[in-house]
Amino acid sequence: MDFAEVIAARKSIRNYSNKPVNKEIIMKCLEAARSAPSWANRQCWHFIIVMDRDKIEKLSSMINFWLKDAPAAVVACGDPSKSGFKNDQHYYLVDVAIAFEHFVLAATNEGLGTCWLGGFDEEKVYVFSSILNSRNFHQNSSRPEKLSNILAIFFYWDYERGRN
Repeated sequence: MDFAEVIAARKSIRNYSNKPVNKEIIMKCLEAARSAPSWANRQCWHFIIVMDRDKIEKLSSMINFWLKDAPAAVVACGDPSKSGFKNDQHYYLVDVAIAFEHFVLAATNEGLGTCWLGGFDEEKVYVFSSILNSRNFHQNSSRPEKLSNILAIFFYWDYERGRN
């Protein structure tokens, strides 16, 4: 797809299959997120990739029950100490949102559907995220003591576009 097609194809899709998502595709999406601009290029984001069925069900119970059958999920977190603060604005929120959108667009380009979610109980998801196996935690540095959970996406093969 060219870029305009990716932009047009991206939407929140709730009709999905539980066909496993290839780890190589996830790595492409993470690389796209890594290339996003950020405050002084400090890359304050951390992405927790969840592919274990039981963990996805537990995570979905904290965010939205209808996501329990998704084959993969990502929790995006921001480290406020690695970003800027100016004019009463925490820029880690912007930094993580830009990186997350890069992730979502890369997933769309690979034929995956996504559903970007916010408005969940951050503390519950943080505690859950903290106990996930370290191999599910993609980071650019050591894990800080406290991250701010900002967003979560569940992603899956997009049947509406017929690319699965």
